[in-house]
Amino acid sequence: MTTRRDFLSRSAMTAAGLGAAAMSQPSQAQLAESVKQMQPPKKPVIITRDTGDRTIDEAYKMLLDGADTLDACDHVCLAREDDPNDHSVGYGGLPNEDGVVELDACCMHGPTRMAGSVGALPNIRHACLVSRLVMERTGHIMLVGQGAERFAVMEGLKREDMLSDEARKMWLLWKEDRNSHNFWGPPLSSPQWKEPSPPPTLNHSAIPRHPGPEWAEVIRARSQQLMGMASDLGIPPHERAFAVEQVLWPTTGTIHISVLNTKGEMSGATTTSGQAWKIPGRLGDSPIIGAGCYTDQDVGSAGATGSGEENIKVAGAHTIVDCMRQGMTPKEAGLEALRRIVRNYNGDMNKVRYLDMIYYILRKDGAYAGVSLWSTTASGKPKVFCVHDGEKRVENCAWLLQGTTTN
Repeated sequence: MTTRRDFLSRSAMTAAGLGAAAMSQPSQAQLAESVKQMQPPKKPVIITRDTGDRTIDEAYKMLLDGADTLDACDHVCLAREDDPNDHSVGYGGLPNEDGVVELDACCMHGPTRMAGSVGALPNIRHACLVSRLVMERTGHIMLVGQGAERFAVMEGLKREDMLSDEARKMWLLWKEDRNSHNFWGPPLSSPQWKEPSPPPTLNHSAIPRHPGPEWAEVIRARSQQLMGMASDLGIPPHERAFAVEQVLWPTTGTIHISVLNTKGEMSGATTTSGQAWKIPGRLGDSPIIGAGCYTDQDVGSAGATGSGEENIKVAGAHTIVDCMRQGMTPKEAGLEALRRIVRNYNGDMNKVRYLDMIYYILRKDGAYAGVSLWSTTASGKPKVFCVHDGEKRVENCAWLLQGTTTN
């Protein structure tokens, strides 16, 4: 695993190497001009998370048939919002600490340079459609909370209970477990934050996702305790292990999609149910234009999944697009945004290892990248993203730090 010393040393050597090679490389102005001169690809390109369904293929066919790029984005997002088994998006998403599912979404339409966003949206399934309605039907960019809900209903969307029975039981399990992690107290960036350590009893707030052997007995006892509680709550046997995992290490997923057609038109969209068990009213990066999503069809499009608060602080998607504007490749731009996240903690790996981030990046000429803060998932598999440019495939992310997140 990369240490703070390794990170700082590598950064210094990189800077030195860039300085030595500066005389033989194009100037920043030349690189920026080359971006302006780039031509659209001969085939459409889609960059997103691996959804495990056919919607990416269907969206690609829509592009081949001449559909608007934002329609293609929404096609993929709508399916995720409809899937009760995707507990990070839409119906079935894990709720806030009060048991209310609050959705966030945003979209940007390259051809018109319009944007829309919705945050902390209750009782409406398709947050991606509400963000688009905000874009198309109002003079605002963002609506939140009950105001966003009322707007959605006025525009014809129906109220419904967004808490699926499976998600409700997981929330009850989290609620009944008095030792569950919550978001009260000093944040990771605070000098008052203290790293959790194995307690002598089960009375503690959080277990690292990849703890050392000193945590083994604590995890075994906690898991056994939670499995018994899950049984009492009527959670089916085949769902209990997953429910326990969500209590100990809650889902933080999202979906972002960036799309480019052969006319050079781009759109991007992001949708999520946000951080599980969050404080009511919390907004992550997904509804923030420039953080969870940013599209400029003169340059490119980018979006993110992961530690939302950290992405807001570096304006991740905008940073990436702006770096590409200055001549960086998609991979270089994504890694630069990740370096800024690490820099915010002065390379302190005791804190950085609690963060996670994946950026999905698409340039106006069809060049693309998926980049991740850490190289592997919790199970040790490489971080991946999905690309479709006539052939749908899953590729490994480029990564900044080797290893995996702790929490």
